[in-house]
Amino acid sequence: MFKYDKKLQYPIDIKNKDLKMAKYIITQFGGSNGELSASLRYFSQKFSMPTEEGKALLNDIATEELSHQEMVATMVNQLISGASVKELENAGLSGQYAEHGYGLFPNDVNGVPWNASYIANVGDPIANLMEDMAAEQKARVTYEHLIDLAKDEDVIQPLLFLRQREVVHFNRFKELYEKYTKEGYK
Repeated sequence: MFKYDKKLQYPIDIKNKDLKMAKYIITQFGGSNGELSASLRYFSQKFSMPTEEGKALLNDIATEELSHQEMVATMVNQLISGASVKELENAGLSGQYAEHGYGLFPNDVNGVPWNASYIANVGDPIANLMEDMAAEQKARVTYEHLIDLAKDEDVIQPLLFLRQREVVHFNRFKELYEKYTKEGYK
């Protein structure tokens, strides 16, 4: 069912260490509006979609969100590469280091661990698609905020790519929502 190409959807080559930016970006790894939440939300919702088209769309986007999580993890890893413990402390990452060393753990910018309550699934295709459109908009806005905070083009370009994918996903969910609404699905 899944095929792993062993390459990122968009190339990431961050050359400059920036621990504060890493701390901000980690929110898209494990925050409420991040990629893990999106991938699990869409994957779990696909089973209650009334058509094969809907199931396929949610599965495809869920899979792509996992690839985005890999991109976010790669960005964080490159941004902290070679950092000392003191540098991590100065950037507010001492809690992350204490619990996980240089490993990545799904949490938000404030260190709050990922929580399954971030996944909305009520079993109703219309309600779920409305939630999905809202989730994509929240992720888009988060990426825009991250772009505002970023100063390095090597960071900004992948963030722009990820932001654009949120727009595409929103549009795909909107198309399915409009189709289901017109066809009378509840």
